[in-house]
Amino acid sequence: MTKLLYIQASPRKSDSKSLQLAAVYLDALRATNPDLDIDVLDLWDTELPAFDGDKAAAKMNVITGAAQNAAGQTAWDEIVTITKRFISADRYLIASPMWNSGIPYRLKHYIDLVHQPGMLWRLDPETGYEGLLEGKQATLALTSGVYAQGVAEPAFGVDHHAAYLRMWLNQAGIQRIDELRFQPSMLTDDPAGDLRKVLSEATHLAAAHGRI
Repeated sequence: MTKLLYIQASPRKSDSKSLQLAAVYLDALRATNPDLDIDVLDLWDTELPAFDGDKAAAKMNVITGAAQNAAGQTAWDEIVTITKRFISADRYLIASPMWNSGIPYRLKHYIDLVHQPGMLWRLDPETGYEGLLEGKQATLALTSGVYAQGVAEPAFGVDHHAAYLRMWLNQAGIQRIDELRFQPSMLTDDPAGDLRKVLSEATHLAAAHGRI
């Protein structure tokens, strides 16, 4: 059975356009794949531990091969538990608005927790990072208020949003990435019509993904 991890990065619930976009995609995908195992991770309703000094030290110990002390082992065990949930998925659906040209801080917090050596990547001093998640696929449901890909002047924002998410996923070994964008969601003559168009795109993308 295929497992999909649906990461919700917006706190706006039913008012969130990124969540609406992801929901339409997911409904269409589920219609084709009724046995799809969907794990919903609402980052705003989930307690995320601080990535504190103990966790940073534990990460460095893993990278260097040093032994963990008691505090480090406890910190690392907590990270492993969180990261295993992420690794267990075959596919990812990430719904994220653009905040200040980047991603919401809760999503960045989550990424900092799960993007760990020996689980998502390893580092070769000669060749750089090597992703460890093979054969997985991700879909990004992205929205922004005023930024528009390939159209907006820098005064309307810069894309550290999709660019960052793609960099992170690529570094973890995930190369198959699709995007659904409702951008901009505010500076448009027909916001309702534009939203309908991208929701239709979400349905077609799910159909293109077919049975998984």
